[in-house]
Amino acid sequence: MSKQEKPKVLVTFDSMKNANTGLFYFGQGLGNALLQENKDRFKFSFYLKFKNRKIFAGKVPLVFLAKMHKLFFPGRSKYDVVHFTDQFCRLKPELVNARKILTIHDLNPIIELKDDARLLPIYFETMGRHIDNSDQIVAISQFVADDIVKHFPQAKDKLSVIYNGADKLIPVAGHQPQNIPQKKFLFTIGNVSPKKNFHVLPALFQHNNLQLVIAGTVTDYQHKIMEEAAKFNCADRIIIAGPVSDADKAWYYQNCEALVFPSLAEGFGLPVIEAMYFGKPVFLSNLTSLPEIGGDVAYYFESFEPTAMQKVLAEGLEHFHQNNLAEAAKQRAALFTWARTAQQYMALYEGT
Repeated sequence: MSKQEKPKVLVTFDSMKNANTGLFYFGQGLGNALLQENKDRFKFSFYLKFKNRKIFAGKVPLVFLAKMHKLFFPGRSKYDVVHFTDQFCRLKPELVNARKILTIHDLNPIIELKDDARLLPIYFETMGRHIDNSDQIVAISQFVADDIVKHFPQAKDKLSVIYNGADKLIPVAGHQPQNIPQKKFLFTIGNVSPKKNFHVLPALFQHNNLQLVIAGTVTDYQHKIMEEAAKFNCADRIIIAGPVSDADKAWYYQNCEALVFPSLAEGFGLPVIEAMYFGKPVFLSNLTSLPEIGGDVAYYFESFEPTAMQKVLAEGLEHFHQNNLAEAAKQRAALFTWARTAQQYMALYEGT
């Protein structure tokens, strides 16, 4: 490549399955920000599934995932840099002749597969190979970075942290979601699965008249949530709304009393920032990456014992409103922009 030529950069976004997944929002946010912040520095191409072509159509040259890419990638020597934007890597780093950057969002399968004697070794072997065949590794939080070094110490000298950005959701005038609470309510969002720990939330509704809205893809775990709700006599105040649109999310964030997010496994925690953009108090577990994201404007559940959680919520809501902390929450959210994230990745593309 001559000094006059712009570096050719392929960025993979083939994990953008649907609009209700974190990787979809990551791909959409980062992809658009890279194009907006590029300023003619790089010649980008984006790698994605054919069904998702409309997301970036007309904005950038597209390369489509194909089955043959498991064994051979025709563009293996076409690019100066290839950025694999998640650890799943349908296009394998070893099949590309370029400087390779790998973003790792979490190592959750180590916990999820801990009792699987067949799949856990395969996961370690695959992830280790991806790391070994990449020139630089990016973690989306310091928690994830520490987890990577713990399990794959060979990554330490080529590892950095780049926080994700978050879009500021804009309410749609006149829009209302299908499931509208009839009382003041708390909100949470995410796949309705055990790692989100939503079943501890009904305890928060024992001594008040609040409702809870849970948005996200529903699984059988919903039954455990409702069993706990029955114990605390609040089952009629729990709404499991299922997947929601961005317009629905904006309505829920704008109208809720607070976000409650007791997750046990979070590489980043996008809902925390989305809620803070609306100036809302956020109540989080003190685990994994969440303290990094919430900082000192969030309130933390240090225990999931019902009385302790109820105390945190009651005192936190009082403290937030007495001290008019809505603006502080918005300022915290504004630290996490896709423009900033894109600029940090482009510095890596340049090798700086």
